Formats: sequence, structure tokens, C-alpha cells
Amino acid sequence: MEVFKHGRIKTTKTKAKEARSLVEKIIGLAKRGDVHARRQVLAILGDREITHNIFEEMGPRFEDRDGGYTRILKLGPRPGDSAPMVYIELV
Repeated sequence: MEVFKHGRIKTTKTKAKEARSLVEKIIGLAKRGDVHARRQVLAILGDREITHNIFEEMGPRFEDRDGGYTRILKLGPRPGDSAPMVYIELV
């Protein structure tokens, strides 16, 4: 997922809401930190480098938070089709 690579991405509101649930699940697994959780995240993402980064940086970073790892910021409508655009970013 590009959110883990870049920290925040610009997308439509609907896609951001769907991505939020997946990001929350992945970070919850990273907080567990065991081998099974690592394999589950690798199965979802398919990239060993990002998975390693999530478990080494994101897991400890969000250790004290119980949830709410993402933030959605509204940007306004897209010029072409007026779809509501947002930034989704890690807190």
C-alpha cells in the first residue's frame, strides 16, 4: 500500500474509507509483532521490504495507541468529475 511508502496519499473519499480499514488492520497486526502476524501482513501486501518497515517502525511507533492510526483530510471536489478528494495519512 502506498500509504506505508509515502505516509500520505491523495485519493477519493470512498477509496480512503476502504483503505482506512485495511491500514488499521495491518498496523494492529504489526503491534502484535509475532511471526504469524508478519506472515499475514506479507500475504496482504506481497512486499517484504514494506512488511519489514511496518514491523520495525510502525509497530513500535503506534504501541501506545489503541486505534485511530489514520487521518482523512478533505481537499474539495476533483475538477473533472467533482468527486470528493481527500488525503489519507498516518497520524
